[in-house]
Amino acid sequence: MTGDPTRKRVFRIGFQTSIIAVFVAVVLLVGLTLVYLSFERVTVITKAAASSFIEKVAQLGADHVDEQFKNVRDNLDILSGLPSIQEAEISDNSRLYSLMAAMLRNNPRLFNLYVGYEDGSFIEMDVIDRARPAFRKNLKVDEDAAFRLVVISRTVGVAPVTQYLSENLIQVAEVAGPTGYDPRQRPWYVEAFKNDKTLLTGPYIFYATGEPGYTLRTPLKEGRRGVVAGDVLLNRFEDMLAQQKLGPSGLAFLFNDSERIVGHPEMSRLMAELPERQDDLPQIGALKLPTLVPVIRSWREGGAAEQFFADASGRTYVAAVHSLDTAGSANVRLAMIAPLDEFYAQIIQERRTLFALALAFVGATLPFAFWLGSLMAQPLRNIVQQTDEIQRFQIAERPRVHSIIAEIEELGRSVFTMRSVVRSFASFIPRQIVRQLIETGSSLSLGGSRREVTVLFTDVADFTAKTERADPSQVMIYTSRYFAALSDEIMRNHGTVDKYIGDAVMAFWNAPADDPDHVVHGCRAILACLAANEALSKEFRREGWPPYDTRFGLHVGDAVVGNIGSSDRMNYTALGATINLASRLEGLNKNYGTHVLVSAAVRARAGHAFLFRSVDSIRPKGFAEAIEVSELRGELARSDEADIAMCRRWDEVFASIAQEGATEMAMVRLSGFLLDYPKDRIAQYHAERFRTAARNPGEVA
Repeated sequence: MTGDPTRKRVFRIGFQTSIIAVFVAVVLLVGLTLVYLSFERVTVITKAAASSFIEKVAQLGADHVDEQFKNVRDNLDILSGLPSIQEAEISDNSRLYSLMAAMLRNNPRLFNLYVGYEDGSFIEMDVIDRARPAFRKNLKVDEDAAFRLVVISRTVGVAPVTQYLSENLIQVAEVAGPTGYDPRQRPWYVEAFKNDKTLLTGPYIFYATGEPGYTLRTPLKEGRRGVVAGDVLLNRFEDMLAQQKLGPSGLAFLFNDSERIVGHPEMSRLMAELPERQDDLPQIGALKLPTLVPVIRSWREGGAAEQFFADASGRTYVAAVHSLDTAGSANVRLAMIAPLDEFYAQIIQERRTLFALALAFVGATLPFAFWLGSLMAQPLRNIVQQTDEIQRFQIAERPRVHSIIAEIEELGRSVFTMRSVVRSFASFIPRQIVRQLIETGSSLSLGGSRREVTVLFTDVADFTAKTERADPSQVMIYTSRYFAALSDEIMRNHGTVDKYIGDAVMAFWNAPADDPDHVVHGCRAILACLAANEALSKEFRREGWPPYDTRFGLHVGDAVVGNIGSSDRMNYTALGATINLASRLEGLNKNYGTHVLVSAAVRARAGHAFLFRSVDSIRPKGFAEAIEVSELRGELARSDEADIAMCRRWDEVFASIAQEGATEMAMVRLSGFLLDYPKDRIAQYHAERFRTAARNPGEVA
């Protein structure tokens, strides 16, 4: 049978060819799209990174400027603490002059230091060459003159004098001082008493140099009424601000609420360009960036500290503004700007080249399609293995699984993130709870159950008094070290750290996991904490930090243990009278001068392994019967015979006191014990209680 020659032939391709064609098309389409999107994403990320980076640089720059001001403030504080300054002993005081010169040498930002008093007395020392050259020229002094010293002493009635001193403080020349100068009329003196919490005054034109600048001043706290001050010329900011700029075209400058530039790398040029008033400061508009002013105003009105703007030519800039902490009511801010294209100019220039290289790379990967597919199995196996480890609560650090396949890469990132989340979660929730949740697949829910627990409360004696004047950051560092030391010992002895309450720690045993020896473990943990606390206190003393003296309270009893709080914020804890009594026992240490107090229930359960002695019988609020309180002294196997004998003898004395009360025989036994152990705080407590009862017969002992 012959075919019809007029019939059209249908174009067909094989299955393998179709798959390859589709694969090639998909790879090219997806690959090129991803390449393009990656470039766009890089641009967005770069812009976000530029915004974040310039904000951090601005903050660092502001901190650097603040540090300069703080250095000046420290010098002022030292100067104000000198007796000669407080008593205005400023005339012919070479030791004072030497100290002022040393301060000026050590702080290159300072132009001078000076003090003004309420009677018009005044002393000032200037570093001549830190002002503009015109200042030395106007003084008409020898080149050897490094310092200018002005002394106006109204107290001793000496005529004002100006001395010119060499670098070694040898007098080069002396002329009559300014007779018409009165420090009490200057802005820095007046404003110091209006607002002594503000460090800065200015900017304003200085009397001596005719140059603008800021005065850092502080009132004298002791001695005569007056003000200690130092001047920072605006031109001294030029080099410092030039070092803060970001990139080749970046700029850092200082401005105030009047939108005046008070510090600039080229401040001298800007001042010279002022049209008429040389005692004024240039406006921000002098930077020839008109769109910058709205950015600054937006920030002052509550807008973002990092913003983008464009200049007249369309070039985009990123700007960040940061306040100076030391400026106070002077309201000086640091602005930092940089062209955005300098952050990723090279990326833009090389985009086409990279695009072509990406095409070539996509084409080169096609022959390896099947080989790459085989590589998918290995990272997937690693991900499965890591997932199983997390399920078994093996959350040790493991490297993140990477793959060229986006889905596998994302899955690896998710598993890595999950491991980090579980590890972090275990830092806030007891590990037994986290392990139980992972193994059972259940979720946290509110509620609890009643079970027997051993509860511990700790507290640092006189913590507030020791730390109230300390640097808060140091308090956090040292207290965290303290918490870490105690928590390690508690967890090492099978305890669960419930929470940190200020300087206190709450922990318990036998929850969430069962612990048949929870009372013994609680006692052993306390002794371990005492040893760790003693070693840590030695380190604190060597580092100049007050040691932490810890008190402990331990009780065993039934409590409700479980999750309390709300559906989205829970706390695994224990509640009940047992918890309250443990807390009460910790607080009673202060009365008896002890470190560790336990209840009778603890002593009954752990008396075979630890050395205890009786302390008192108390009736806490909410308890129908009295509670026997004992002191934990140590492990019985490690206690020496003398301590054991002392505890045994005291228990006999205490039994006599408890049974007979303040009888003559009980008092004789107590006195005999104090004769052998005169520094025993518990015996002293009971002796004082009996003396009080004897003085007040109507009161119950």
